[in-house]
Amino acid sequence: MLKFLLRPSLQFSKRTTKLRQLIQSKELEFIMEAHNGLSALIVQEAGFKGIWASGLSMSAQLGVRDCNEASWTQLLEVLEFMAERTTIPILMDGDTGFGNYNNARRLVRKLEERGIAGVCFEDKIFPKRNSLGDGAQELANIQEFSNKIKACKDFQRDKDFQIVARCESFIAGWGLDNALERCEAYRKAGVDAVLIHSKKSDFTEIESFLKNWNNRLPVVIVPTNYYTTPTEEFRKNNVSLAIWANHNLRASIKAMQETSKQIFERQNLNGLDNIATVKEVFRLQNEKGLEVDDKKYL
Repeated sequence: MLKFLLRPSLQFSKRTTKLRQLIQSKELEFIMEAHNGLSALIVQEAGFKGIWASGLSMSAQLGVRDCNEASWTQLLEVLEFMAERTTIPILMDGDTGFGNYNNARRLVRKLEERGIAGVCFEDKIFPKRNSLGDGAQELANIQEFSNKIKACKDFQRDKDFQIVARCESFIAGWGLDNALERCEAYRKAGVDAVLIHSKKSDFTEIESFLKNWNNRLPVVIVPTNYYTTPTEEFRKNNVSLAIWANHNLRASIKAMQETSKQIFERQNLNGLDNIATVKEVFRLQNEKGLEVDDKKYL
């Protein structure tokens, strides 16, 4: 752990390269949502090659709404713990960049300093609203958002740090032509990949974009709503990266609700067969590592 903290450049430089390789891979790749140090470690141990630091999940675990109620510095603290406990790359859900180009590029610099491999910015107005909600979505001006991307690319120090532009045209109801226009502008601005988003329950919007996009740049998708689409369809349509975006959060909420309800109603701990042992908690916390260091230093 001490080596990790004292030599960040050696620990972190490979993460950006790994994320770049994932995004540019000719094979379909996957990353999984995490929202704190513990869930990030669990994702890594499951075998995933990368982590999606979900804005929805991080804000939810803080108990606030996904509309920039948590400041970017508060999320940065969460990300520090995630990066400290893992070695695989983390792609942050950076919302709109928390302001204009200057706010966004400062976030990029701070993410680099903490070993985060990349950030995804969405082309909406600050403060944002969650894309899967029922409210209306206001999109940013194309040129303004393109300039934000360019500023961030100009400001990053590590050439492999990845910036993904998330296009919300389908979410806002603006259609395919607008999505293609926006993503082409973002490509010209220097973005590393585009994320095309849809809240439809089928793959039709995403498929129409992919066929017209014609592999100009890697495409990232978030199949939260169209989850019944066979994964092979993503491969056939040359998707580069799929994000399982919020499922660890949702699984943990369900488990905590059921456990709390059972204990409240029964007033005892009998029958809690599906919870982790205390020893497993200690293992995930690396308690043995401290015991080894105690023998060496105390």
